[in-house]
Amino acid sequence: MRLTCRLLFAGCMLWSLSITAAIEPISTSIAVGMAAALTGFLARYQNVLYYFQECCRPEWISYNKSGLKYDLSTKLYGQHVAAQVILKAVTGFMNNENPKKPLVLSLHGWTGTGKNFVSQLIAENIYQKGMMSNFVHLFTATAHFPHEAHINKYKTQLQEWIRGNVSICPRSMFIFDEMDKMHPGLIDSIKPYLDFYDNLNGVSYRKAIFIFLSNAGGEKIVEVALNFWKDGREREEIQLKDLETALSLSVFNNKNSGFWHTSLIDMNLVDFFVPFLPLEYKHVIQCGLAEMVSKGRAPDKEVVETMARDLNYFPKEERVFSMQGCKVIPARLDFYV
Repeated sequence: MRLTCRLLFAGCMLWSLSITAAIEPISTSIAVGMAAALTGFLARYQNVLYYFQECCRPEWISYNKSGLKYDLSTKLYGQHVAAQVILKAVTGFMNNENPKKPLVLSLHGWTGTGKNFVSQLIAENIYQKGMMSNFVHLFTATAHFPHEAHINKYKTQLQEWIRGNVSICPRSMFIFDEMDKMHPGLIDSIKPYLDFYDNLNGVSYRKAIFIFLSNAGGEKIVEVALNFWKDGREREEIQLKDLETALSLSVFNNKNSGFWHTSLIDMNLVDFFVPFLPLEYKHVIQCGLAEMVSKGRAPDKEVVETMARDLNYFPKEERVFSMQGCKVIPARLDFYV
């Protein structure tokens, strides 16, 4: 508040000097000199404001490719397909000064495979404040759109929220969690914002990022992973082409998905359907060790292995893939330490 008052005072002084210069030609040089000094003063204080208060400028929004690459390779376990696709997609989009449409990513897989975590990594490598940024917006279906009877109201609110925030900052990010629990038809209300338009009513959405998270399609991903395992093929041999088409069709035809018969898929507005593979025992161990470090503890592999063995896996006899992934680890680990 004090800083704002100073800026207003300085602006008033600058205006006053300009009037004086017009009325008293003799003191014009003095007034111009003082005006220039005050202009510099205002510029310096404006920079101070930018430093302390988040705004839609490069000081606060700047893509860190090497940071995202490092995070995906060292913090995300068992998701070589997702890591490759996301790095290329985000890098290509952020390096394009004039994209033709927003970046739209749809992340699919069972719970605990890393979808929310990847969204966080993307945000942290674009926005200085990461998920806490005023320009990152998270919607959860069960929390923000709980009642089917209010779907028309939700559509209007969602459109207004996106329009208002992109007007403030074109480099806004919108994350929609629990798409498998979202009411069909709701997400179609934002279809125009994801399309190939220069602007809509004076607002351009082409620099925004939309990320959808869903468990829908997880069965198809598991099916592919199981087939590779049964055939004796390495997990790392799985590629995006082995999953993407079947995944998009599975999601489109799933009546329990917010993407059911959506025009976003029908009109090819989703740039990438990103599959998250079911995690194996070794990945659960990696997650457990990382969680111990994040809690300030020395990594203890024996403790983590004890915890990991008590989790559920499938197929039942072979115990290849984890049913819970890494999601339960923070809570479970405390029990074993």
